[in-house]
Amino acid sequence: MISFFSKLSLKNSEKPAEELAKPAYMDKSATLQELGYKDDNDLRETIYDFLRTIRDPEKPSTLEDLKVVYEEGIFVKEPTADKVPVLRVEYNPTVPHCSLATLIGLCIRIKILRSIHHPVKLDIFIKKGAHTTEDEINKQINDKERIAAAMENPNLRNLVENCIADEG
Repeated sequence: MISFFSKLSLKNSEKPAEELAKPAYMDKSATLQELGYKDDNDLRETIYDFLRTIRDPEKPSTLEDLKVVYEEGIFVKEPTADKVPVLRVEYNPTVPHCSLATLIGLCIRIKILRSIHHPVKLDIFIKKGAHTTEDEINKQINDKERIAAAMENPNLRNLVENCIADEG
């Protein structure tokens, strides 16, 4: 006896599979215009709009209010070989020895990755000369394995969630 699911799969196997059209945001080779941006500047402004609302982990202010993130610190670079947009985000901690600079970088990365709905290569850096351990922090916030491990820590994840949560 053939089950219902077997009959269903037998019927489906008789017809050739149809290719479904993917939306542009899922296509790695989509241009910025196909992704819905007018140009590089439009993408930069969109990213800044995501970042400006991130709250500082210690102060009751946003990163924009504290001038930690700024529109001039967002760079749209040449896309990768398969046309994935490349973004470089630079941020400026409030003091050269800021103990939360890594957490702020993590918040920036997570906010962008959750807000943008297409593939993107993302490089996040502390502004040159703005922090005493900028090289170590830059390495951490651009390491996928370290990011994944950090987000598995419930306490750290809650801190990030609270900083990036949209108001309203």
